[in-house]
Amino acid sequence: MDARPADPSAAMDRPISSGRSGRALLLWGLLVVAANLRAGLTGVGPLLDRVQADLGLTPAVAGLLNTVPLLLFAAVSPFVPRLAARWGAERLLGGALVVLASGILLRSASGAAGLFAGTCLIGAGIAVGNVILPSLIKRDFPDRVGLLTGAYATVMGGVAAVASGVAVPIAEAATGGWRTALGCWAVLAAVAVVGWLPRLRTRPPAAPVRQRQRLPWASPLAWAVTAFLGLQSLGFYVVITWLPQLVRSAGFGAAEAGWLLFLFQAVAVLAGLAVPVALRRGRDQRVPAVVSSALLLTGYAGLLLAPGLAWLWSVVLGLGGGACLVLALAFLGLRARDSAAAGALSAMAQSVGYLLAAAGPVAFGLLHSAGGGWQVPMLLLCGVAAGQVAVAFVAGARREVR
Repeated sequence: MDARPADPSAAMDRPISSGRSGRALLLWGLLVVAANLRAGLTGVGPLLDRVQADLGLTPAVAGLLNTVPLLLFAAVSPFVPRLAARWGAERLLGGALVVLASGILLRSASGAAGLFAGTCLIGAGIAVGNVILPSLIKRDFPDRVGLLTGAYATVMGGVAAVASGVAVPIAEAATGGWRTALGCWAVLAAVAVVGWLPRLRTRPPAAPVRQRQRLPWASPLAWAVTAFLGLQSLGFYVVITWLPQLVRSAGFGAAEAGWLLFLFQAVAVLAGLAVPVALRRGRDQRVPAVVSSALLLTGYAGLLLAPGLAWLWSVVLGLGGGACLVLALAFLGLRARDSAAAGALSAMAQSVGYLLAAAGPVAFGLLHSAGGGWQVPMLLLCGVAAGQVAVAFVAGARREVR
């Protein structure tokens, strides 16, 4: 089922310029926006113990800082297509960037209440960007969906890796400690707001939307894309949350555990660069989707059976995870007929997918606590990857959601 508004022009505004300079400016703006879609989140993990000690948070409450943004992704995403149809995609995204910058500042400038309120604003702002960017790429660059999806995923992942890597050094060197380390990313959000200002000149929707923007709930292909995005996201957030503790139980030091997490993210960024080539040369995306999912299964099984080789498995997981992320984001445009359908598919996939991802780290931790070891939760993660391999056959087929 394709999702269509009553007035097609209301779903996505027309580009402000079709010339080379206008398209270059648009591309620069999209990439700067992409740089903000993870950096405000990945720096929290390395500083979580400092935040917890400073604000007197219990471990359970502190752990919610990694879960709340995913829940906001799931809650906000379904409403984005209707809001974009009413206000215009560019205006909505500009407002989301302001919300994101405000959330970063609020999170760092107040106590526990402000910490969580700011985190909610950050999650809401990023959720809008997650949904809008694939539809804008489908609208303005319909012949380069795979290439530009790879580009924005690379920027997003690269800046996210840097954010996690520099969090502790900034906190130790700067006045304000962890507050400065987390709050400094408001500068990047402000740069994105300024860079997006030219896009706000686009005309508003021609008429109010009278028909509700429908999401493709009845489409098996849409559910396959949703499952692929959700399962790969679940694995990513489990690794980000639990890999350091898992490898430390295998005899690695705290510093080594941190570098393993950085290695995973760095390799994922490099792997994402190769995906557009596969998308351009292949008849469909089933082979890269299945192979990258199988790499995740191999990495999880390796951590289960031979955790002492964690350096190797971090590279394998990075290769599979980076490719899967770009593929999941590309499917949002490749499986849609037009930008309105891409927005609806993106909203559905990211709502359900991130709800599933939010449950992953929690379930993994509960299984670890209940069993006292890593075997049962890692077996669960292997099962998740096996399911992703099966879903990849459907999500990677060259079809469109109808």
